[in-house]
Amino acid sequence: MHMRIVIVIVLKFKMLIDINLSMESGSLCSSTLWLAPFNAEPPRQALVSSYVTPTEFFYMRSHGPIPVVDDIERYSVSIKGLIEKPKEFFMKDILSLPKYNVTATLQCAGNRRTAMSKTRTVRGVGWDVCALGNAIWGGAKLADVLELVGIPKYTNTTPAGGKFVEFVSVDRCKEENGGPYKASIPLSQATNPEADVLLAYEMNGEILNRDHGYPLRVVVPGVIGARSVKWLDSINVDSQDCKGFFVQKDYKMFPPTVNWDNIDWSTRRPQMDFPVQSAICSLEDVNVGRHGKITVKGYAVSGGGRGIERVDISTDGGKTWKEASRYQKPGIQYVADDEKSDKWAWVLFEADVDVQSNTEIVAKAVDIAANVQPEKVEDIWNLRGILNTSWHRVHVQVRHSSM
Repeated sequence: MHMRIVIVIVLKFKMLIDINLSMESGSLCSSTLWLAPFNAEPPRQALVSSYVTPTEFFYMRSHGPIPVVDDIERYSVSIKGLIEKPKEFFMKDILSLPKYNVTATLQCAGNRRTAMSKTRTVRGVGWDVCALGNAIWGGAKLADVLELVGIPKYTNTTPAGGKFVEFVSVDRCKEENGGPYKASIPLSQATNPEADVLLAYEMNGEILNRDHGYPLRVVVPGVIGARSVKWLDSINVDSQDCKGFFVQKDYKMFPPTVNWDNIDWSTRRPQMDFPVQSAICSLEDVNVGRHGKITVKGYAVSGGGRGIERVDISTDGGKTWKEASRYQKPGIQYVADDEKSDKWAWVLFEADVDVQSNTEIVAKAVDIAANVQPEKVEDIWNLRGILNTSWHRVHVQVRHSSM
């Protein structure tokens, strides 16, 4: 059984390793291969072959060995901390609550890290452009669960001073010295039913598999994937943000002037919302083909539930632009702030362009708040290689026929 699972993963995913990336010398440097965790992303064209990402093509991000929860009858999640009614919830308790289906895109903060490494060395998993996926998550709203322990909806602070909700995983990782992976979100977000934070037990209409958090995970739409904790063990309500490594000493956005010698983690807040992002997936970084029409396809997404207002495509490196068509569900026109659109989900885009000579095709997106992707990766470079939302560029080499 284990051998069969491994074979499927190798065929469908590009496996990645934890690395220090440096393209200054034209190679990958200081590579360290860990037997665990397993990290992988699908091929570009497979990623955008459908609006809802099939589970087998959804990127995998782990921080330690994938845990095994065998006894579902005894499995439970405790909710404790600065609350009046600490309680232990078994799966039957979660399943008895109203079920919601939320279509949401999860994206690793390090998506497109490899391209950022071409500027200067960064540390982290060497993601290409596919460290994200769009799924239909099924589960109970966290706001409903917290109400059962005495925290009303739309609460900012509990009477005992709780302001944050910390999620603790069964997952163990080296960054926590063998302790559990954990992350937190503001209580105001956790208790807001419109924020659609889920305790999810389904993915795309099926029970979660082990890779994606079985039996229960958190899904926090609109923010970096690191806050959507898998393999949930407990929930703590605290007066302060989580003190775990991945909240305090990782996934923070620093300016290009900060390096590993002068970094002060305490000067930056933990990253939550993801900036506006897009990538071309129908083409690789270097493409050779005949001149003529080329169909450019890809995805665009923004954090915080902000829809995509426009996707622009350039065939001359950004001198002139053409607007691409945008779509989500087949047969339904996509309008960024319309109730028929999935506000937590990506949009797919498509444009037919005419290419007659060697060129650089570029994509950039604009969200409904008029946030636009920055042109140059150098302007947003940071030592952890996160949030690379610069214009996405692919090169096309045209081969003219002699016929």
